Amino acid sequence: MKGGIRYHPEVDPDEVNALAQLMTWKTAVANIPYGGAKGGIGCSPSDLSISELERLTRVFTQKIHDLIGIHTDVPAPDMGTNPQTMAWILDEYSKFHGYSPAVVTGKPVDLGGSLGRDAATGRGALFATEALLNEHGKSVAGQRFVIQGFGNVGSWAAKLIHEQGGKVVAVSDITGAIKNEKGIDIESLFKHVKETRGVKGFHDAHPIDANSILVEDCDVLIPAALGGVINKDNANEIKAKYIIEAANHPTDPEADEILSKKGVTILPDIYANSGGVTVSYFEWVQNIQGFMWDEKKVNDELKTYMTRGFKDVKEMCKTHNCDLRMGAFTLGVNRVARATVLRGWEA
Repeated sequence: MKGGIRYHPEVDPDEVNALAQLMTWKTAVANIPYGGAKGGIGCSPSDLSISELERLTRVFTQKIHDLIGIHTDVPAPDMGTNPQTMAWILDEYSKFHGYSPAVVTGKPVDLGGSLGRDAATGRGALFATEALLNEHGKSVAGQRFVIQGFGNVGSWAAKLIHEQGGKVVAVSDITGAIKNEKGIDIESLFKHVKETRGVKGFHDAHPIDANSILVEDCDVLIPAALGGVINKDNANEIKAKYIIEAANHPTDPEADEILSKKGVTILPDIYANSGGVTVSYFEWVQNIQGFMWDEKKVNDELKTYMTRGFKDVKEMCKTHNCDLRMGAFTLGVNRVARATVLRGWEA
């Protein structure tokens, strides 16, 4: 099984169960040989020192070391965790089971992490966007993007879109939101965020209300922060023609219905943000083989998987005459059901 471990004050068993189920369908859509898992600790990582986070992670690993394993459950980073967290889990797990780099993915490269893993979810979202726009006879270049969230996923997506000639007109994070109709200089924004730890106060754009980021005028909207941000209260106001769900379940079912009536195309999270778990799979494969790939190979393989995934989802949509979300879920559930029947587990 595969899934992230998140450190966040709102972690609870219901959320973990829901996300584990989403991971089950996501790995099936991505066509990689995993089931879904999820884990977490209810805490505020920003309030903890590095040594407190390390102690917390090590004790957590001591409690779960028999549940995780190379061929059982392979954790990865999620909200509030990062490669350093994975390094602590690997080290603690190895005290019980011997050195086992494949037990976690998203590790630092020095400890057997994969090149390209850091950018993988954002890069996967770019490949997904390219596949969707190509379907509509467009390309990333010249499209106007709004990105909610400038963490790992949002910042990489912004950087890669900018490099492809896309125009990022507005960005937000927990510190605030900024906008520049002519397009934000993402390189400069990266430097600003590194210095000030947030997009707020960036010199080359004017501040806007963070709550209005989702309803700003653009071609493509990328929610890359928390779940449930697009709901019945703001769905009618959304001006984007395409929504790429880089966050986990950012759109409520009611909002889904409203947007579908408006003719907005939504690329669902279980496909759009599967770049992270796909490169995690590559990392696991590299660790098991003891043979590491160069970054070009990782990115090329990711593009192959994301492009093929989009084609598979579209085939389902044609067969069942449904939207992309229903197509993606149908694809995921069908693959799991088929494997279940083949193993002789049907009721």
